[in-house]
Amino acid sequence: MRHPFLEAMARGLAERGIASFRYEFASMEERKRRPDPPAVAEERVRTAVLEAARAAPGLPLLAGGKSFGGRMTSGAQAREPLPGVRGIVFFGFPLHPPGRPGTGRADHLDAVRIPLLFLQGTRDDFADLALLEPVCRRLDQRATLHIVEGADHSFRVLKRAGRTDADVLGELVQAVDDWTRMILA
Repeated sequence: MRHPFLEAMARGLAERGIASFRYEFASMEERKRRPDPPAVAEERVRTAVLEAARAAPGLPLLAGGKSFGGRMTSGAQAREPLPGVRGIVFFGFPLHPPGRPGTGRADHLDAVRIPLLFLQGTRDDFADLALLEPVCRRLDQRATLHIVEGADHSFRVLKRAGRTDADVLGELVQAVDDWTRMILA
């Protein structure tokens, strides 16, 4: 939760009037090398959503996360709707492990009935866009795919792209702001 990317996103979103409630998975708190099993991680997501709702009663609630965190959020939503959550934002949905293309990690998304925003880089080794785009089409109007040209899974761009990491961060913040306004309208 203290990763520089997540801190920068929280600051950028706050400048747009979008508050963030960040939390950590138990495996991160305990500095374990392996992530929590899905059932444990999804329970942490559920607990965080409830705490966020208590901390800011009456505010529209979105959930999501970076990579594993976003996937565990949608997994929790698929199993049992997260109370009050109006949409999910994925900062780099991990569709498959690098070098092992597949779409099995997205199967649960069919059970998610709220809007989904996928923010994905064109150089993301965890999500071949040729596989992710059909997943988003299958989800129909629930899914919005925002492609970040030249960005990898960490949303870093090569110098030759002519853009900076700050430019990409600004693009991501704008995309979240625009999408949030659209789904909450």
